[in-house]
Amino acid sequence: MNDAIYRAALVLLGLGFAVAFAVICVPPLIENPDILGALGQGFVNPYATGYSLDVLTCWAVLAVFVVWERQTLGIRHGWIALVLGIAPGVATGFAFYLLLRSRSRRSRA
Repeated sequence: MNDAIYRAALVLLGLGFAVAFAVICVPPLIENPDILGALGQGFVNPYATGYSLDVLTCWAVLAVFVVWERQTLGIRHGWIALVLGIAPGVATGFAFYLLLRSRSRRSRA
């Protein structure tokens, strides 16, 4: 896979998730703006709990990765990925970080 396809795939996946999240989650949240209740809905049964724990753990792994690379490679602005990982979600935050990392590495080369 060449670099342009890699970046395009990350942009499409990150933005695609953000759009799907907005279409699926924002209307009910506007109707009932209980954010804590909305977060709790991710734990309504064992299967939803498993997926929710996976997402939360993936965000924590991303946070460790971002901090580690900041200290070892000097990649800046990773905190933006962590914020995006909270809303709209880890898929968008991780895609953003990989694009940021790719850009940083290209600028060093």
